[in-house]
Amino acid sequence: MSHPSEHNPHIVPREKLDFGLDQAIPKYWLGGDAFKTRLFDAMSTIFPEGERFFISCVRDFRDQVTDPHLKREIKDFIRQEGQHGIIHNQFNDHLRQQGINVDRLERATRDWLFDFLRKHLPRKHTLAITAASEHLTAIMAEAMFERRDVMGAADPRMFAMYAWHAMEEMEHKAVAYDVMQKVAGVGYLRRVITLLEVTFFFNLRMLSYTNYMLRKDRFSRWERAKLFAKGMWWLYGYQGLFSSCWRAYLRYYKPGYHPWQEPPVASYGVWLDTFNRTGDPVEAGRVVYKSALV
Repeated sequence: MSHPSEHNPHIVPREKLDFGLDQAIPKYWLGGDAFKTRLFDAMSTIFPEGERFFISCVRDFRDQVTDPHLKREIKDFIRQEGQHGIIHNQFNDHLRQQGINVDRLERATRDWLFDFLRKHLPRKHTLAITAASEHLTAIMAEAMFERRDVMGAADPRMFAMYAWHAMEEMEHKAVAYDVMQKVAGVGYLRRVITLLEVTFFFNLRMLSYTNYMLRKDRFSRWERAKLFAKGMWWLYGYQGLFSSCWRAYLRYYKPGYHPWQEPPVASYGVWLDTFNRTGDPVEAGRVVYKSALV
């Protein structure tokens, strides 16, 4: 199994970050587009419980890890994922103020992840679900921040929040995978089946939450149908947000695959250099927007 060390960045927990989320944020912060905004808002409501699920699934095997390097990576992975949940919870308060029942959505996510998956499936399987989910979030970073047309119209604070999340996903994208392979001994079949499961259920949940939010925004059924028709092409059509990642997505199905066979995207280096110099995640996002997007 190949995982070139030169491609492996350090996992750095970054805490107490200020994105200006205590200030007013436009309701449709992604270029005034209701569907695109609510899609990312839907993801934000999934992340806190999702991150807690990932942490739990990796912790299941932490006591079996003997490699000191992997132990350290697990510790930093947990700290990063914990911060992701905290920051998204801060933003989710804005959604509550807009009349979105975030607690209801988080409860639905929690029921699925903890009361169904973790209660009824083997720990190896839920760890494999975590590794597959980390693959999806890592390749989404490439789709979101290597193209100006995806996030270019976003409010700078929201752009910065999602950029920070994406860059840290690239730093720890191999942790759950390494625990799955080296400690849990998950085989190829379970690995690829769980990616299919995650792909289907994540998209289904994200789109259902998007529809709920648009309904709360008082879009009629016909208006939502039109928004979804246009939005689904933006997601899955030619050069769509998700369809443009198909090569990176399919690499997970290759026998012998490892996440570090691919280095972080170019915008990662730009973001990291700026953040290390300024300590300001919003400024790091601004520089990514100016110099890394084409």
